[in-house]
Amino acid sequence: MKLNNISHVFFDLDHTLWDFDRNSGLTFEKIFALNGINTNLKEFLEVYEPINFQYWKLYREEKIDKAKLRFGRLHDAFNTLKIEIKPSMIYKLSDDYIAHLCTFNHLFEGAIEILEYLQPKYQLHIITNGFKEVQHGKLNKANIDHFFTTVTNSEMVGVKKPNPKIFNHALNSARANKENSVMIGDNLEADVMGALDMGLDAICFNYHKISVKNHIKVVETLYDLKNFL
Repeated sequence: MKLNNISHVFFDLDHTLWDFDRNSGLTFEKIFALNGINTNLKEFLEVYEPINFQYWKLYREEKIDKAKLRFGRLHDAFNTLKIEIKPSMIYKLSDDYIAHLCTFNHLFEGAIEILEYLQPKYQLHIITNGFKEVQHGKLNKANIDHFFTTVTNSEMVGVKKPNPKIFNHALNSARANKENSVMIGDNLEADVMGALDMGLDAICFNYHKISVKNHIKVVETLYDLKNFL
């Protein structure tokens, strides 16, 4: 079902266009080698990824700051695996992770094609909760920055999705309004419900294959956005 009267399309970046899990895994492989950390990468990622997810939830809810997120997710993952790592090394790994994350820039299948399809028809924008020091690097090095008219980062607004303030800031920056805009993202709480709760239409990119209520618009691949736009 095509959406009518849409002029502005807002995308989440991580887990929606930019293949965060794949790029993150490659980054850990690189920084573990650089720092002589001998651990099974697959086992580490199986433990780290759900821990990271929970830390990001706390971060979105303003219950922890960026420093606690960056340290805590690594500390807890190594603790769970019973690997003794000095705090100084955790801080170094945390810094190295941010420094090297943008050296890998795999996008989800269809990302370039759907952006090329949408750009002539709509103004495209980014709304991201990711750290400001890496998000622009991801866009630039993945060579997709030129598709977007505006990029709204949670750190520039002072709040994170699903807070309505970040959506309103993005709309104002884009000179858009709720009635002619749609939000596309993978996170049901932050991207989809955050947008819907403040009156902005939304589409869930459900690559996680989670259960989604019937009233929510869903795509399984980025190519499927053509059904709506």
